[in-house]
Amino acid sequence: MNELTPRQVLDHLVGFPTVSRRSNLDLIDWLESYLASHGIEAHRHWNEDRSKAALFAHVGPWEAGGVVLSGHSDVVPVDGQAWSSDPWVVTERDGRLYGRGTCDMKGYVAQAVWALVRAKHQGVTRPLQLALSYDEELGCTGAPPMIAAMQAVLPQASAAVIGEPSRMKLIHGHKGGTGYHVHVKGFEVHSSLLPYGVSAIMEGARLIGWVNAKNTEIQARPITDIAATFYPPFTTLHVGMIQGGTAHNITAADCKFAVEMRVVPGEDAEALAAEFEAEAARLDAALKAVRSEAGVTLERFFGVPGLRPEVDGAAEHLARQLTGDNSTGVVSYGTEAGQFQEAGYSAVVCGPGDIAQAHQVDEYLELSEWNAGLRFMENLLESLR
Repeated sequence: MNELTPRQVLDHLVGFPTVSRRSNLDLIDWLESYLASHGIEAHRHWNEDRSKAALFAHVGPWEAGGVVLSGHSDVVPVDGQAWSSDPWVVTERDGRLYGRGTCDMKGYVAQAVWALVRAKHQGVTRPLQLALSYDEELGCTGAPPMIAAMQAVLPQASAAVIGEPSRMKLIHGHKGGTGYHVHVKGFEVHSSLLPYGVSAIMEGARLIGWVNAKNTEIQARPITDIAATFYPPFTTLHVGMIQGGTAHNITAADCKFAVEMRVVPGEDAEALAAEFEAEAARLDAALKAVRSEAGVTLERFFGVPGLRPEVDGAAEHLARQLTGDNSTGVVSYGTEAGQFQEAGYSAVVCGPGDIAQAHQVDEYLELSEWNAGLRFMENLLESLR
């Protein structure tokens, strides 16, 4: 297969509707075949039912100390969004590349694939690796098993650049977090008989009240130096949706909501999660004491470690060298960078595009950002020669 330009690679990637609820194997099949046509062996890591796979590859000397370019293959849905053009076709207009995933984050992935193939043909004295995960949009659940599989097969890189949209600014810290789907099971009686039933909504409100109280407690603490770099400068807990109930005069049989926690790096996310689980267990026991059918169940649906700013980190040094930018930044959302760091890589976030465009109708990547990303890759290839 002929060597494709970065834009041609992007056209292919966007053309695969890899919404997280679907398989990504069409994209993985194409990419694996394309890399193989240029003499690059790629490795798959499958999910449990083999409906999805991560893909990783290595070019250059078979030794540790290289650079890994990391991205995710999945995108969010376009359901209910009135797009001005086909979301699965890259459309260039008004200085922008429109299409689902152009910004988050197939633009970066396309450039990384191009760089890997270029590195193979031009030769490099320091290794370059590509890592492409699945299910990032479902809570970064696909990266940890992919990273473990990489470490079992490939020499470990010293620097990982996770190309989430940052307008090519260096992001050296982000919050971590976790979340729970909560189901409070009640027992229906007429509301006039309230003490003899269990209102799932009223009891669920006790857990939401605990969340509010925990936020107040956290915000009353002294702000640490690391927390001060974030906006807001503290850990937060949040409930965004709630559902339940049958009628105003019947105690609710069910109440469902989700709790998410955004935790400042360096703070103990697992300890906070354990506190919430303990509070849910206390409520569960209290409800069962009224009606054995009632209770509280929790389903943990994501867990992402924070990205800690590194002192003299290899990834930060590399990103500064390639961008010429001495500034640093932090963000309050999570990425796979914290997972790479937790696995022993030096990691930063640096990629083309504005995070404000992620998941939006008519998602786009500005051509100026696209070009900045290409310069980054060109500079990277030069540095690896």
